Amino acid sequence: MILKSSEKTDVNMTELVAEVDAATFEKAIDAVYRQQKKNISMPGFRKGKVPRKLCESTYGEGVFFEDALNLILNMEMPALIKEAGLNLVDAPRVEVTSVSKADGATVKIVCVTKPEIHIADYKGMTAPKDAKEITEEEVAKQAESLLKRNAKMVSVDDRAAEMGDEVTIDFEGFFGDTAFEGGKGEDFQLKLGSGQFIPGFEEQVAGHSIDEDFDVTVTFPEDYQMEDYAGKEAVFKCKIKAISQEDVPELTDDFVKEISEFDTVDEWKADTKKKMQENADQTAQVGFENALIAKLIDKVDDPIPHCMFEQRADGLMQTFANQLKRQNVDMDLYLQYTGMTQDELKATYLDRAENEVKLRLALEKIAELEALDVSEEEMDAELTKLAEENNMTLEDVKARIPMQEYKTDMLVTKALDLVKETAIVDNTVVEAEETATETVAAE
Repeated sequence: MILKSSEKTDVNMTELVAEVDAATFEKAIDAVYRQQKKNISMPGFRKGKVPRKLCESTYGEGVFFEDALNLILNMEMPALIKEAGLNLVDAPRVEVTSVSKADGATVKIVCVTKPEIHIADYKGMTAPKDAKEITEEEVAKQAESLLKRNAKMVSVDDRAAEMGDEVTIDFEGFFGDTAFEGGKGEDFQLKLGSGQFIPGFEEQVAGHSIDEDFDVTVTFPEDYQMEDYAGKEAVFKCKIKAISQEDVPELTDDFVKEISEFDTVDEWKADTKKKMQENADQTAQVGFENALIAKLIDKVDDPIPHCMFEQRADGLMQTFANQLKRQNVDMDLYLQYTGMTQDELKATYLDRAENEVKLRLALEKIAELEALDVSEEEMDAELTKLAEENNMTLEDVKARIPMQEYKTDMLVTKALDLVKETAIVDNTVVEAEETATETVAAE
């Protein structure tokens, strides 16, 4: 196959014209015939023994043309694309413009090429960073939460039930003198204030004591799920059989020793504050980096083939499908449950896919502009980690992973690190917005 011409017809679109000489075409036709003849049968011939000329006279001269051209294209098109110096992002579309035994074939190959990205000012980018300082009040809230988690329920028999208590209760509901279905319960555990029952019920239970018989009068909501009950007034005959209250421990040295590796409250508070500050700092850093990434994506305004977004969305969907599979959930079942189609699900990934493609292209361009490189030692170090994580040898990992793609991934990471390292924290915009908000509030 000979490349005759290469013409850029549009942004990210190039058309190649290639010729296949008659001798090469004939050789491919004969190869296809020999591959297929074992399946060819005709009256008067054993299967696999039908002469090629008879096949061509019976089914037409071009019976093997398409398969012959596909054979040639599969073998020679990668070299042709390389010769043209193209980097494709989608499968090329082939159009046969002429074909014959005498003259061979001419084909037009329409190629969607990787876009050329123009990016500048990626060093020294600014973004806000919410560097929150953890206060003693926040540590106190954390302590309160800890104490709540370690609270125990203890029985109470010397007072009436209060909101927040857990009661064991018998009840039966009536419309007038008639008990209604689903309105009866025995030894039911109810936390007063949980909102488990009809509005107003739990508040009326509060104030009553163990073994006391009492009535609770409520009205079912107008939008109640059982239409026959909606809007009706009901009387529940109730009796409390037990009351329990939450016994929250105190924050003492003994408590701290029991639930942690620390000996004193002060030690626990210091460690808690440190960890909370680390989490806050990490959150702030992630927010800062995400803001930088968003700015970087916004810098990419070159035309990008839509097929790249489609391909990335497909990849995200496949990742999601794999996650479902690990949870023993079939994708078809998930779609049925959510009422979505494959296309509708894919559409939910397209915005994310577009951002990821733009970011990748931007970082690849930065790596190129900065002449970043990945040494063999760096590659081996990362691949060794991967091998250890998957209980494989380094050689096995290298055999399974597309090495050039992995190298590009590492270059992209280096480019992103460069953007982060050269970035500048600038909270002036945030501070200005906060000042404006405070001014409006004061007015």
